[in-house]
Amino acid sequence: MVLRSDFSERTCSMARGIGVLGDPWCLLVLRELFYGNGRFAHMRDKLAVADSVLSKRLADLSAEGLITQTPYDDGGRQRWEYSLTDSGADTLPILNAMLLWSEKHLPAPAANAHMTVIHDACGNECSLPDFCTHCGEVLTAENTLWHNYARTAEPAALTGAVRGAAHGAKQ
Repeated sequence: MVLRSDFSERTCSMARGIGVLGDPWCLLVLRELFYGNGRFAHMRDKLAVADSVLSKRLADLSAEGLITQTPYDDGGRQRWEYSLTDSGADTLPILNAMLLWSEKHLPAPAANAHMTVIHDACGNECSLPDFCTHCGEVLTAENTLWHNYARTAEPAALTGAVRGAAHGAKQ
């Protein structure tokens, strides 16, 4: 992954954003954190990714201030649980846009390989990444559901930023 620091100050905003979020594994890690899967083993299993790849992406996202880590003891050694910071939670419209674009333009590999964005407050599917197309409310992790038909029978509530998790903080 190319980190933001690899871009000069004269580089356009989009290039700087791609420098942070342009790696597919980083977006998939963020997806798992929105689903509430903050432990390494859970993410690794859901993503079917090598430990080294996941470790690198978690370190990158942490260094960029999108996630924070909190220690926990698994009964033998200290491990880390990862959560979104406010900056990480602000990536929701980006992930929603990727999902909506994929549903519109790419064929699904299987009948159950579809995913929708649902505004929990009014219960309607959304066709915009940042606003409910039915009632106009801003979509946040707290009021958005994702329904991945291959993953869950019912839409899943999302997990937002950890309260008080500042940009780049390690708790």
